[in-house]
Amino acid sequence: MNAAAAPGRASGTAAVGEADARGASAATAATAHCDNCGAAVSGHYCAACGQRLEAPVQSLWHFTREATEDLTHADSRLWRTLGALLFHPGYLTREFLAGRRARYLPPVRLYLVISVVFFLWASATHEVRVVQFSEKDGPSKAVLAPLDEQTFGKALPGESAEQHAERVCSSGVNYDGPWHERLQPAAHRACVRFVLDKGRSLPAVFMHNVPRALFIFLPLLAGVMMLMYWRPRHYYVEHLLLFLHNHAFLFLLLLVAGLVSALLKPLAGWIAAAVTLYIAWYAYRSMRIVYGQGRALTLGKLVLLSFFYLVSGVLMIGLVSVYSVLTL
Repeated sequence: MNAAAAPGRASGTAAVGEADARGASAATAATAHCDNCGAAVSGHYCAACGQRLEAPVQSLWHFTREATEDLTHADSRLWRTLGALLFHPGYLTREFLAGRRARYLPPVRLYLVISVVFFLWASATHEVRVVQFSEKDGPSKAVLAPLDEQTFGKALPGESAEQHAERVCSSGVNYDGPWHERLQPAAHRACVRFVLDKGRSLPAVFMHNVPRALFIFLPLLAGVMMLMYWRPRHYYVEHLLLFLHNHAFLFLLLLVAGLVSALLKPLAGWIAAAVTLYIAWYAYRSMRIVYGQGRALTLGKLVLLSFFYLVSGVLMIGLVSVYSVLTL
């Protein structure tokens, strides 16, 4: 009987040893500390700063594995966000407001990155055109013409580039409206620089100022939306998030359409028409998804918003153009 009892005691001792080992391992994990901030970590991530708990890099294979995991995770998050942005109107805004945010890029970061890429592309691919007045075959007509060596005429014999620019601008820039004393000299200086560098500086300055103006334009639109959706009441940030996502979509769609049009030039007109219709439908659908109102009411509010968007957009472009000229 004693012999039979011995294995039982040995088995019980082994079980107790395994339980002690698990307890010691759990205690060790519970008392682990974050290498970044020093806080106690009980899981895979630090609750204080968010850094992942992992062993120091010990080999090239370990480093490659960690880098691949991070890159794959970032790529899946990026493509998931871009896919939802392009093909699911209002979805990202609704997900963010519902608290489901970890799977997607933050809206402000998404807008900033896409807008920077868009304006860099627009600056690199734009074509500078000027308004010319032609008096051939009848009355004077204003036409848009590409900027070339003949736009401002040729320099006279013995005339320097600076003298040529001064001569062109002295007859071409004559502002006599409000604030003449301040605006006329600034406009003349901008004209001289524009002639000297063949029109390269002004579009670059304009493209640089437009993203700044949007930081005023988008909050203004969000304020208009707050008035339109007063009942039931929504927070101002909800409207601002919708405009951030919708403008990020707009920049991304124009980027994709520009690349496709460059590859399929015979279909550029059809692509432009399809993009215009898709933008209108996207704006309508995003408002329906986020606010949940009926079709007729949403369509009426979209018409009002489009009118305000057009008027304020033209005003913004005009102010940015004047500011760009005066600061050239």
